[in-house]
Amino acid sequence: MPPMMNHSVLSQLAAVLEERKHAQPDSSYVAKLYHKGLDAILKKVGEEATETVMAAKDGDKEKIVYEVADLWFHTLVLLAQQNLHPDDVLNELARRFGMSGLVEKASRKD
Repeated sequence: MPPMMNHSVLSQLAAVLEERKHAQPDSSYVAKLYHKGLDAILKKVGEEATETVMAAKDGDKEKIVYEVADLWFHTLVLLAQQNLHPDDVLNELARRFGMSGLVEKASRKD
């Protein structure tokens, strides 16, 4: 098993995704996704979420990891498209850390 990585991998990936916003659509997969717009990005997030669920139902640990990596990647593309950074999500998770899920849910403004 590889050594644990800190969130610097997320920051490095976020920097690359930010660069791809300004790239020509034919230069990379991510640049093409950005060019297609939000709906295309959301479709990929949905597809990857479904594939993650299917892998989990199959119980194939290797496939679960592969599909979650795809889901995280496309979610990071979505964050970048919305001018957000993985640190925004990490900060929200840190805020919730140690808080009961019931308390956190009750505190939402839905």
